[in-house]
Amino acid sequence: MALNVRVVAPDKTVWDSVADEVILPSTTGQLGILSGHAPLLTALDTGVMRVRADKKWVPIALLGGFAEVEANEVTILVNGAERGDTINLEEARTAYTEAESRFNQIQPTTSRQEQMQATQAMKRARARLQAAGGSL
Repeated sequence: MALNVRVVAPDKTVWDSVADEVILPSTTGQLGILSGHAPLLTALDTGVMRVRADKKWVPIALLGGFAEVEANEVTILVNGAERGDTINLEEARTAYTEAESRFNQIQPTTSRQEQMQATQAMKRARARLQAAGGSL
């Protein structure tokens, strides 16, 4: 039995197909979903979701949101998402380096808002780089 998986961002549907397995970046850690999973509603963190379909893993960078699992239907509503195969690896690597540099420049005197923005930019850049197949 397979899972029907749908990943919906505000501007597009990133994935809408069957899958054998899904690994989600929940706010409490990685969460694996197989067919027959108990009903679940969970918050998602910025990170990489992995979908196994046709014996291949497809990485998708998620920018936070929610996932609902019920009766072999996995519905994922996110603030933003990109399939790894659509992300330019070199651009993602450059963006990660820039975000890391900005994050490392945070000082105790840096405003709370700037700290949060730098942290979120770092998480986004890391997720995109990992989804594109890059290593940290």
